[in-house]
Amino acid sequence: MTGLLGNHFVTQIGILVNDVEKVSAAYAAFFGLEQPEIIVTDTADLAQTRYNGEGTEARAKLAFFDMGSVQLELIEPDHQPSTWRDYLNEHGEGPHHIAFVIEGMQDKIMLLEGKGFALQQKGEYTGGRYAYMDTFKELKVLVELLENDKR
Repeated sequence: MTGLLGNHFVTQIGILVNDVEKVSAAYAAFFGLEQPEIIVTDTADLAQTRYNGEGTEARAKLAFFDMGSVQLELIEPDHQPSTWRDYLNEHGEGPHHIAFVIEGMQDKIMLLEGKGFALQQKGEYTGGRYAYMDTFKELKVLVELLENDKR
C-alpha cells in the first residue's frame, strides 16, 4: 500500500527556531557533529514563493543536519508572511513539518487538496520545488512535498 504520496519514507523533519545559529550549535554539540553552514533561501524572484495563494518576499535562514536516513532542517524565518513565520508566532519553536520526496508535484497537490488538505505554501529551490500541505488538524504537523529535478 503506497498511500497518498506514493511512499511513506520521511526524508526530513523541519523545526522552527528563533536563532538558527544558536540552535544549530546546540544540536552540533549534542550529537557531536560539525555545525553546518547557515544558508539563506533564495530571493523572491528565484524562489517564486506563494503563501496562501499570494506572492511573498519571505526568506529564511536554514541549517541542515544529515542524521542517517532523515535530514533535520532548522528554520529561522524572517518577518515576511510565510507558513514559517505564522506557525512560529502561533506555536512557538519546535516541529513544523515532516517531508517526503515525491514525483508529480502538481498531481500530488491536487490529490491532497481533493482530500481536504489545503496548499499552504510553495516555492522553488535550486534543484527542485517544495509545497507545504496543511495536514495539521489530522496529523498534528504539516507535510512538505519535495520534488527534485531529474539529473
